[in-house]
Amino acid sequence: MIKVWADTAEAGLLDRHGERGSTFAYLPATPPAHAVSVTMPVRLPSWSVTFGLPPIFEMNLPEGFLRERLRLAFAKATGTFDEFDLLSVVGRSQLGRIRYTGEQGQLHEEVPFQSVDEILEHRRGGDLFRYLLEKFASFSGISGVQPKVMVRDENAFAEMQHTGLRLSQSYKGATHIVKLWEPNEYPQLGANEFFCLTVARRCGLNVPPFRLAEDGMALVIDRFDLRMDGTYRGFEDFCVLNARRTEEKYRGSYETSVMKRFGQFANSTHVNEDMERLFTLIALSCALRNGDAHLKNFGIVYDEVQGEARLAPVYDLVTTSAYLAKDSLALTLNGSTKWPTAKELKKLGETRAGGTPAKIRQILESIDEAVQETTKEVRSYIKEHSEFAETGQRMLNQWESGSVLSLRV
Repeated sequence: MIKVWADTAEAGLLDRHGERGSTFAYLPATPPAHAVSVTMPVRLPSWSVTFGLPPIFEMNLPEGFLRERLRLAFAKATGTFDEFDLLSVVGRSQLGRIRYTGEQGQLHEEVPFQSVDEILEHRRGGDLFRYLLEKFASFSGISGVQPKVMVRDENAFAEMQHTGLRLSQSYKGATHIVKLWEPNEYPQLGANEFFCLTVARRCGLNVPPFRLAEDGMALVIDRFDLRMDGTYRGFEDFCVLNARRTEEKYRGSYETSVMKRFGQFANSTHVNEDMERLFTLIALSCALRNGDAHLKNFGIVYDEVQGEARLAPVYDLVTTSAYLAKDSLALTLNGSTKWPTAKELKKLGETRAGGTPAKIRQILESIDEAVQETTKEVRSYIKEHSEFAETGQRMLNQWESGSVLSLRV
């Protein structure tokens, strides 16, 4: 049995249920403010699923490489290694406000120190990839097929880049996300995402600070859910909001599963502004030929589970078609996964985001300008890093095709 904590308070107990399911029950007298999700308000009856875990508990489970590594490390000790076991391993260090311990355990989050500068400058030498996975895998409750770990930067207590404020000295959790990959599988993926995030930032979207290692082998991103007092904002992805398992992240449409669903949960006076940003992000993903803009790569953040919910900052933005030439949309748009035309995107913006024709045209033009400006930076980087030349040129080709089709009327 697993104890679930919300905002450092005991919220309820999670246990296996039936042959392959699980059930969660709130503890008596749990206040509404300690609900584990905007989709699971405090109530007397249990919340049960017949297979796996409820979406909010599955949300941060590692996928792909990291999941397999943890399975190999712990399967012998546990005899089995299902999602329940995986949550037991990584549950103490997660993205967002929810934590997990044993039934009798107390909340204790102490991630080892690691210099982010050492990662960026690759001063450690040797196999940084293997070293970070071995040291931080069990502290990395964060989803994604590509390996990523959560680390506690030893310099973060002096000053955080995105605020200029000092983090509480008592904080013992992770401060940064480090994204890694197998270079033979997806070469230069870090530089790919670095430049895609650069475009997003130029579009005026909310992007957490990000830095690329000197050798291009790691991308370091500041946590966007961490407050300076060491507490966490709530975060929930759109698989949770749509009551879907991770394996269903490619099921749905941008019209209903993303934009309409956001409107249902965007309890904020800024809903129109955020809806415009959401449309911008979808259109940008089309222009950059990002075929991985699925339900887990959109999210909401909030300070109180019953309070205002805002669109989460941009994350996991990559030109996937640089590796998969025939890649397509992750979700459907206008009933199809084909890359949309500018006309189709204009319709989406006007009907779903509520923008005027002039405003939607302005958004598409601003994305186009941001892509063109960043293209210059990509060309400069190619000149200085020959190892990026092949991937970089593929990206630029895809950006041009995407811009012509999806942005220019």
